[in-house]
Amino acid sequence: MAKIVVLGAGISGHTAAAFIKKKLGKKHEVVVVSPGSYYQWIPSNIWVGVGRMSVDQVRFKLKKVYDKWKIDFKQAKAVSIHPEGNEVINRGFVTIEYTDPEKIGETEQVDYDYLVNATGPKLNFEGTPGLGPGKNTESVCSCDHAIHAWEKLQSCIKKMEAGEKQTFLVGTGHSMATCQGAAFEYILNVAYEIRKRKLEHLAELIWITNEYELGDFGMGGAFIKRGGYITSTKVFAESFLIENGIRWIKRAGVFEIEPGKANYETLDGEKNSVEFDFSMLIPGFSGVGLKAFDKNNEDITSTIFAPNGFTKVDADYTPKDFEEWKAADWPETYRNPTYRNIFAPGIAFAPPHSISKPMKSKNGTAIFPAPPRTGMPSGVSGKIVALNIVNLVKKGEHDLKHRASMAKMGAACVVSAGFGMTKGSAATMTVFPIVQDWDKYPEWGRSIKYTMGEPGLAGHWLKWTMHYMFLHKAKGYPFWWLLPE
Repeated sequence: MAKIVVLGAGISGHTAAAFIKKKLGKKHEVVVVSPGSYYQWIPSNIWVGVGRMSVDQVRFKLKKVYDKWKIDFKQAKAVSIHPEGNEVINRGFVTIEYTDPEKIGETEQVDYDYLVNATGPKLNFEGTPGLGPGKNTESVCSCDHAIHAWEKLQSCIKKMEAGEKQTFLVGTGHSMATCQGAAFEYILNVAYEIRKRKLEHLAELIWITNEYELGDFGMGGAFIKRGGYITSTKVFAESFLIENGIRWIKRAGVFEIEPGKANYETLDGEKNSVEFDFSMLIPGFSGVGLKAFDKNNEDITSTIFAPNGFTKVDADYTPKDFEEWKAADWPETYRNPTYRNIFAPGIAFAPPHSISKPMKSKNGTAIFPAPPRTGMPSGVSGKIVALNIVNLVKKGEHDLKHRASMAKMGAACVVSAGFGMTKGSAATMTVFPIVQDWDKYPEWGRSIKYTMGEPGLAGHWLKWTMHYMFLHKAKGYPFWWLLPE
């Protein structure tokens, strides 16, 4: 009997655990370790953050689903990985600390045959002094954060209804933050809520971003086919902001948040500030801080993890100049090269380099987006890791059949700009591949045939449909495995 341990129950971890258990059945053991008791459909936290959905519409209890699937669920936080075991345990194991209220503070060593590190990112609010919930800005990175953001937003709306002007600052809160798409979606929804209440004359909306040009979104921007014409995501993004009365600050690395004021540095080396009444800024991401030890209890963290805390996988991490980066640098199986029974899909893997061109200010500060791996890439990589582990269990060691490089993978993104069956709107965009392949597509970096975008009400309906479809899948409802990642 094989034992597979999955760390994390987000999109990639939950997907991996579901497919491993479905394919291997009751003869093999699957254990999921996650510090929270809920699964969250994070893309819909945007709507929680503007009061359009309740928290229970975007989350559900994990234990009920895992009990149904016969998966052993441990509500706990992984602390360290011991891939060689030790004097007591003669195979790999993970040390965990329980966060379950009934076992709080207890620790356990969970052994494994295969380990899937799908812990996702640490939300590194500490990377920017004063950033984050409980300090000076809001977040929509979790359900709890989104609830608090809506409470603060309501307070600002009430002040506008009383005739008081308010300034809203949304964007990236660190010079190398990613997830620009989530922040972009949020400011469009805030604009919609203000416009719906006819309060635009009392609101100033500001988009602040570390992107060199708007529409970079951490993937170097894209050229898209729209209505028979080729345009850039820069024009696409700028058009949406202009239509919603939003001004922008680009090429900006926020380095400190004071009460009601964000301090930032621009690529030209200038340091400025912008005042606000409400701010939602995305933090930088890092690994969750797992340590690793060999059988002699020597620290081997740097063997398994990159300096940013993300797991090393089958990528080419050789330092190269930007002009030398290749699509082939990106991983395909998400397998650790040293300990080949460890995999890391989704945000947990260490990218070989950014997708956007690295930029530094005149003061030497790096100001550019880190590569995004959320949504479709997380789900797809979680599934292929699952399928490869299933084959390893059934067939033994072999060349892995299932592969999913972000340089060969497409992605669809739906950015909502309002809520409602008749008045909602969204920008729908597909890119293929996610990571540019300039050798294969020398003109655009991507296939212009499959890279396209279109705004409109239909996109909002699609976003709504995706919300319910992916929750149906995550809850393990009938034929869940037929739905795409």
